[in-house]
Formats: sequence, structure tokens, C-alpha cells
Amino acid sequence: MICRNLISSTAPSRNIFLNLIGKASTINQFNQIHAQVILNGLHNDLITVTKLTQKLADFGAIDQAHLLFSTISEPDLFLFNVLIRGFSLNSSSSSAISLYSHLRRNTSLKPDNFTYAFAISASSSLGSKETGRILHGHSIVDGFEFDLFVGSAVTDFYIKFSQVQTAQRVFDRIPDPDTVAWNTLISGLVRNCCFDESIEVFENMLLRGTPFDSTTLAAVLPAYAELQELKIGMKIQSLAMKTGFHSHAHVLTGLVSLYSKCGEVSTATFLFEQIGQPDLISWNAMISGYTFNGKTESAVSLVRELLISGEKANSSTIVGLIPVFSPIGHLDLTRSIHGLAIKSGVDLNASVSTALTTVYNRLNEVESAKQLFDETPEKSLASWNAMISGYAQNGLTEMAISLFQQMQMLNVHPNPVTVTSILSACAQLGALSLGKWVHELIIRENFEFNVYVSTALIDMYAKCGRIREAQFIFNNMQEKNVVTWNTMIAAFGLHGQGNEALRLFSEMLNAGVSPTGVTFLSVLHACSHAGLVSEGDMIFKSMIHDHGVEPGQEHYACMVDLLGRAGQLDKALEFIKTMSVEPGPGVWGALLGGCMIHKETDLARMASDKLFELDPDNVGYYVLLSNIYSAERNYPEAAVVRRVAKKRKLTKTPGCTLIEVGETIHVFTAGDVFHPQSEAIYAMLEKLTGKMREAGFRTETDMALHDVEEEEREQMVKVHSEKLAIAFGLISSEPGTEIRIIKNLRVFHFKTGTASYYLGLVSCSCVTEQV
Repeated sequence: MICRNLISSTAPSRNIFLNLIGKASTINQFNQIHAQVILNGLHNDLITVTKLTQKLADFGAIDQAHLLFSTISEPDLFLFNVLIRGFSLNSSSSSAISLYSHLRRNTSLKPDNFTYAFAISASSSLGSKETGRILHGHSIVDGFEFDLFVGSAVTDFYIKFSQVQTAQRVFDRIPDPDTVAWNTLISGLVRNCCFDESIEVFENMLLRGTPFDSTTLAAVLPAYAELQELKIGMKIQSLAMKTGFHSHAHVLTGLVSLYSKCGEVSTATFLFEQIGQPDLISWNAMISGYTFNGKTESAVSLVRELLISGEKANSSTIVGLIPVFSPIGHLDLTRSIHGLAIKSGVDLNASVSTALTTVYNRLNEVESAKQLFDETPEKSLASWNAMISGYAQNGLTEMAISLFQQMQMLNVHPNPVTVTSILSACAQLGALSLGKWVHELIIRENFEFNVYVSTALIDMYAKCGRIREAQFIFNNMQEKNVVTWNTMIAAFGLHGQGNEALRLFSEMLNAGVSPTGVTFLSVLHACSHAGLVSEGDMIFKSMIHDHGVEPGQEHYACMVDLLGRAGQLDKALEFIKTMSVEPGPGVWGALLGGCMIHKETDLARMASDKLFELDPDNVGYYVLLSNIYSAERNYPEAAVVRRVAKKRKLTKTPGCTLIEVGETIHVFTAGDVFHPQSEAIYAMLEKLTGKMREAGFRTETDMALHDVEEEEREQMVKVHSEKLAIAFGLISSEPGTEIRIIKNLRVFHFKTGTASYYLGLVSCSCVTEQV
């Protein structure tokens, strides 16, 4: 027994007890030593009690530590610091802050740098940023603004609340940050998906000559992995070899993730096998690596091997096994993993629930995702993000916005991922008012410097008809990635500004940004909608010959659309014949669309035959062909096409138009009579139609159904959803107010005085809703 030799001692020194307390490995040994401390009269000795309190905190017996602390009538600052730190390490953050407050208010002691470091670390676990900000202010007032320990704690605090810019500013004010401080910032940036920034910080660390350790390398490797920078990651591997850190398990684990994310699964497997006794983190990295590369059978096999070895799967194991990156075709596997998670008791773990929610949403199993989300008792921010993003991805934009508003009511603070998802929903719905409110939120939360958030703002403003605001944000961004350039180019294309899109594409190349397949798709779309045939042809050839980008079906379809819109249908057909791949439905559909514009029946019939063969269940092609026949007054053929579609039980999704009045979105479908103000809407529509007739306007009805009277056909076209939206805007807005209507991501906006003109355009251009 550890105290046996002390019983006969008459006056053991304090140092003996301090040594024994430090060596205690179990709580039972500790209690025996504590009893001897009391028997030998050292229970009121401040130094001994401080050591006992520290050891209890290390054992996790924080309540016992607090009780022991309370026996000292006049604790010194060191003992306060020990207990504040103990509370922080034992998930008792509120108690740590309360003890700090007691120290300031009820004693003559003054907090030192360690007090602030421990208290600020505790505040990181609280749900509110306010406490940490107050502590940061106190530390500055007390003269610790440039202190290493306080600076590191404050940096970590802001990082945990995704206040990346603030964290970096605090870190930059530390005169001589040590390795731990650098590691804190690097790992925090990686956790916030600021991969480029974390690499820049690591490079600055090396340039300043600060010694790095294995933790530094393990912290920065995930950044190279996520950016799929294999060549640079291999340099880090070489650096690890030169410094003797390569054999460290956590460095090897980081390398396993690097090679896995870069598609080098065999190398990742080799490195995993080099780990002598892999811990669960290493197992999980390899399992996740297999899943990331679509090798689900290997991942499942490795999990079996893990369980056979006697290890217990934890939440990270389950998350690594869930096919988040390649969910298509894996619904049964996902349900099986869900069952395993339930059996393992981790199904309600936030990370497991989030991963499963994400996969269910990507598999269009929104109800399953929502049920899992609702059942999770403690929802993490990632959980909210997964569900909001899932709604947005599945077109349930109103539900995404509603959930975001619920999140706000519960005081759950968003991060860049949240606002990016909700901006996507605003863009889909054309909810400009809400988008502007989110923009204000972004400014308040200091997210405007995040490249992904700014890019989402550009997309939102562009799709809500505000191209100038989108361009302003783009021009003022300090950092742009290739997605940002693509988004702005696509925005110009969406607004018919093809020459601006081409100018920006040229500017992108001059800036040294390598274009991707999406870049060329955006440019070709812009050329198509602006009628820039020769420019589009040049871009397409440049994509292949100058940039080595292999065209996909979408690029070919864009070129056919470009030629078709310009009336060069024979050239479009020749282009299809020269394709290096078999043309898909998108290509033939683009040709059919061109045939409809120029009423080319023979070529339309050939394109339709191909489409009915390749995509027989797409009713849109039947609609287009029927309209082409109707436009040439070949009503019998149009009727045959409609009968075939009806026989196959194919139905067209009703077209809809959205209009935002005030901050409320109103949705109209063709012939809508369910709006509360329908009577007033139709009255306004009748009034405007009368004015149009007086001005000599005649409704185009060639492509409406042929087997009804002319007056009835005109009535069917008249109640088009866009016209209803315009009429509603007129009766709901003051004179001179801008009215914006959204249709299939195309935005029309005009002053109320020009409404009759736009009603005429709608009558001529959007009759496909009626077929």
C-alpha cells in the first residue's frame, strides 16, 4: 500500500506528500494519501491542498476538488487558477466563469495571465460569445493584450465561434507566438474549412523560424488533403521524414487522409499498414478514405476487421463508413449503417446524425432525414446546416428558409456554411428581401471576407435580378477562387450580358486562374443567350486545344443550343454528327428547342425520335414537338403527340411564377384561382388586356390547343402564371414601384407603368404551360 511506510513516521515533510500525490494513479490511492495528509496536519496547508485539488481535477473528480477548495479560508491566486482550469477541463465552464467572477468581486486578488487563459478557454464551451468577449476586454484592461498564454486562449476562443478574421488579428498581436500558439491557429483554421489560410499560416511559421513539432504537421496535413494538393502534401511528408516525425502515428494518420482524399488509395493503405499499433483514429481515417473513394466494400471489410480485433466502433467510425461522398445506389447500405449506429448507441450523436441526415437528403429521402434531425436531442450547428442544405438541394426552399428562421429563434449562431446554404435557397426562390437580411447578418457576423459566402451572395443577387449588386461584391472581394469567377460569369450570362461574360473570362485568364469545365459551360451559356455564335465557337475550340478541358455532354448541348437559337440548325446537326461521344438527351433536346424557335418540323421530328428513345419518360419533349406542330397549324400531328404522352401517363409539372411583395413570396400557377385576391387579380388582368387590344395587340395562340374556339384559346393564354403575378404586383404596389417576377431562374423587373408591354411579351413567349 502506497502510504504504509508513512504511518510510523512522526513528521513527514510536505515534499514527501507532494511527491506521493503526483504519483497517485487511481482515485483509491489518492484517497489514502489524502487521509494521511489529514492525519499529519497538512489539510490546511495551502501548497498541499493546491496539489490535491489539481490531482482531483485531473481524475475528473471536480466536485470533490471544489469541496476541498472551499475548506481554505483564504485561497491564493494559484489555487483559484488551479480550480478554474479544473472546471474548464471537466466540462464545467459555467462554474469556471462563476469562480472567476467570485475572484474579481469578492477578493483582493487580481487575475493574472493564467487566470484569463483558463477562464477564456472555459468560455469557449459556452453557447454565447458574449462572455468570452467580456473576458477578452478584461484581459486588455489588465494589461495582458500581448501575453502569449492569453493571446493563444483568445485566438482559440474566436476560432471556435468561427470568428476567423478576429482570431487572426488577435494572434498577429502576440509578439512571439510559440509552437502551441501556431498549432492552435492552424488547427482552428482547418476546422473552419479555411484551408488556404491555414497553409499560409504554416508557411509563415516556417519563415519566422518557429520550431514545429509532429502536432503542427498533423494539424496542417488535413488542409492539403481537403485541397487535394498531393504534391505539396508530399513535401510535408518529406519534411516529416527529415525531422523524424514521419513514424509518429498521428502524422501517418494525416498522410493516410491526404493520399485518400487525393485518390491514392493504395498508398494510403500502405501507410496505414506502417502504423505499428493503429489507434481508433487511424482505423477511422482509413475507413473514411475507402468510403471517400467509393470503395464501400473495403470500408465495410475494414470495419469488420476492426471489430474482430476487439476495438469498439465509435461515432467517428460510423461517420467514416457512411457514404456521404457517393450516396447514389447506397440507400440500403445507409439504412444498414443507421441500424448499426442504433445498436452501437451512437445514432443520436450529433456527427453521426448529421452524416446520416446529409446522405438521406442526397438520396432524396427527405422525410427520413427530417425524422432523424427531429429525434436528435442536442443538435449541433452542423446538424442544422445539413438539414437546411438538404431542403435547399431538394428544391424545398421555403422549408429551408423556415428552418433557418427557427434556428435564429433558438439563438443558434450560424456559420459560413449555414449562410451559404440559405443564400442558395434565397436564390432559388427569388427571395431578395430575405437575401438582403442574410447579407446584413453576414456583415454582423464578420463572414463577408469568406470567399464561399461572398460567392453565394453574388449568386443570390444575380438570380434575384440585382446584377449590379452582384458585380459590386465581386469587384470588392479580396480573394476570389475559380468558383467565384464562374459564378460571376454565369450571372452575366443569366442577364443576357454575353460580352460582359466574355470580358470577365478574359480577365480571369489574365489573372492566372485556370478555367474548369464549369467555367466554359458558363461562358458558352452566356454566348448562347446573347447570340454570340462566332465567339462561342472560338471558346469551345479554345477549351479543347488551349486548356485541355475535355468537353462533356453539357458543353456539346450548349454549342447546339447556341447554333439552334441563331437559326443555324443544319450546322447544329453537323456539329452533333462530329461529336467524339454519343450525343445524349441534352444535345438532342437543345436541337429540338432550336427547331421550336424557328419552326423546323422535319428536323424536330428526327430530334424527337432520338429523345423518345433516349429519355422516353420526359414529357417536356412531347410538349415541344406538339407546340412545333401547332405553330405550323398541323393540329392532327400535334394531337397524335399529345395522345401518345397521355397514353404513357406523362404529365408536365405545372409552370409557376414567383413574386415578392414586401417580404412575402407569392407563387402563381397557370389559371390560378386559389389566391385570396384572385377576384381583384383577374379584374386587373381584364382591364390591362382591354388596353392592350385598344393599342392593337393580338394574343398569339398558334401553340395553344387547336381543338377549342379562338376566344377560349386566348383566355387560356391570358391566365399564364406570369401575367397573374404581374397583375397581383400592380394591385399590391404603389405607382412607380419596381415589380420583380421570377420564372425558371429568369428574372423580369420593371416599373408599374410598363406592365402592359410586359404582359404582351409574356403572351408571346411562354405558352408551353398550356400544352
